[in-house]
Amino acid sequence: MSFDPLCLAAAVGSFPHKNAEEALDLIFQRFPEIPVWPQLPRLGFRENMYVQFSEKLPCAVLDESAGCLHFDTGGDIYGPLESFFERVVLEDVDFFETAQPFAAGFHAFIDRLTREKPETVRCVKGQVTGPISFGLTITDQGKRAIMYHPELYEAILKGCVMSARWQVRKLKTVHPQVLIFMDEPYLSAFGSAFINLSREQVVSNLSELAEGIHQEGGLVGIHCCGNTDWSILMDVPIDVLNFDAYEFFQGLTLYPESLARFVDRGGTLAWGIVPSSDAAEGESVDSLRARFGEGLELLAGKGIDRDRLVRQCLITPSCGMGGRTVELAKRITMLTAELAASLREKHALYR
Repeated sequence: MSFDPLCLAAAVGSFPHKNAEEALDLIFQRFPEIPVWPQLPRLGFRENMYVQFSEKLPCAVLDESAGCLHFDTGGDIYGPLESFFERVVLEDVDFFETAQPFAAGFHAFIDRLTREKPETVRCVKGQVTGPISFGLTITDQGKRAIMYHPELYEAILKGCVMSARWQVRKLKTVHPQVLIFMDEPYLSAFGSAFINLSREQVVSNLSELAEGIHQEGGLVGIHCCGNTDWSILMDVPIDVLNFDAYEFFQGLTLYPESLARFVDRGGTLAWGIVPSSDAAEGESVDSLRARFGEGLELLAGKGIDRDRLVRQCLITPSCGMGGRTVELAKRITMLTAELAASLREKHALYR
């Protein structure tokens, strides 16, 4: 599918609201071209980014009273695994629905677009927790990362793929152009002594998820809110790379050859240049536009096509806003929307 982002504004995913409709009001006000369904972690534990996609996974134990998700490996895991993989082999995508109690924002988003059908929408955006972060964050009952239980980790990987496929199918009922982001915050720790993970495994796992989304006709993005080896992510068949351009811009400049290939093949850079923190209070559209310009010139100086960088660009907050106040989220989204509009005017980016 073709994607011509032209410096449009988009959000990362999580919002601090406890009411889905209030979050959607802000989203459609600030991001009318690329609205996103909101993750609402303050609404309840089931909206946690890991819990949200855990409902159908074998041996997953959710203790809401303790605010805990883990996998129980102490009993028979093979019966639940066999039942799970039967669903995968049969491609029973509907089985992997993310139910309303786990994603109130998703279902409210579908309902609103079904009712209102706004003409401004060019693409609808969703997200799924990536398998690497899921596997390294969630543990068994003994606090061992589930990544190191091969059979259960394979179920997590397949579960992410099937959940993403279901999401694309559902979103396509309200708009033909769908963009799904894989959220992989744990990749900021890749290469450290704490992670026993190869480059090949990261590329293979994320490629499997990306290919599942492409199979359903969706576009694929990836978001990592820290620094990482960006060349690895650009080896994955993604369409959009979302990076923190406010705190960690310099890290991206270390991979000019990978970035040039990514941009030349039509890849979009989603610049997370609006801080999703209290730092937003001290920034303005002018200061952020100057920061973007400096970054643009730095990348162009490394041989990346300037015109492509501008045209193949999205403007986003640096990360999700689920842990911020509603008032701060309003400022962050305002800065994101107004910065995108300013850049579109400056570079004459019109359809």
